[in-house]
Amino acid sequence: MSRRDEIAAGLAETERRIESACESAGRERSEITLIVVTKTYPASDVELLTELGVTDVGENRHPEAGLKLEELRAGHPDAAEPMPRWHFLGGLQTNKAGAVARYADVVHSVDRAKLAHSLSRGAEAAGRVLTCLVQVDFAATDPGRSGVVPAGIADVASAIADSAHLELGGLMTVAPLGEDPAPHFAHLVQLSHDLRGRHPAATIVSAGMSGDFEAAVEAGATHLRIGRSILGERPPAG
Repeated sequence: MSRRDEIAAGLAETERRIESACESAGRERSEITLIVVTKTYPASDVELLTELGVTDVGENRHPEAGLKLEELRAGHPDAAEPMPRWHFLGGLQTNKAGAVARYADVVHSVDRAKLAHSLSRGAEAAGRVLTCLVQVDFAATDPGRSGVVPAGIADVASAIADSAHLELGGLMTVAPLGEDPAPHFAHLVQLSHDLRGRHPAATIVSAGMSGDFEAAVEAGATHLRIGRSILGERPPAG
């Protein structure tokens, strides 16, 4: 089986599961954006995903994400050729934010006002507007984990919304390890409703990965971040 066939099979099975979850939840498949997480996978896999109709891909680390996008662009010198939307998903240091703001289309992991300000400066320098999500951490026990506790959402959201070069897209979370994800996803959706009371355009609810995305669909997520179920076991980091 070719790599294209492997990816096509993983994508088809994942689509089947998403459609089944939507049917069970009484939702339309068109309500869901699938982001294929391509971290550690080669640019050639992103190329194949694009050929198979995937419009959104996600990366977790800089500079890997930027270098992979440069490789893709080098192979597509015709600006008219479609490129996937580039989602930055991982925790982000402020000293790398300016570089990420120059190439990402959406940053899911904004968890402090200082990071929002750094992204804003990078987007301004690049002459673009960057969509940002507030990452919510329901565990709040691991000091190395990204995310802001629910009580801190309003301040981070305001820092994004007040920037002329950032657009507040909504909220993101990663379900705590070892816990039932369903109540956390439901809580995120409720927090999204609350946020839209102040920022009506912040409609994105980014939740759900390979092991729990059905629960995210059931709760009301709009964006799923799925890698392994489509691309297979992640290759060792080199």
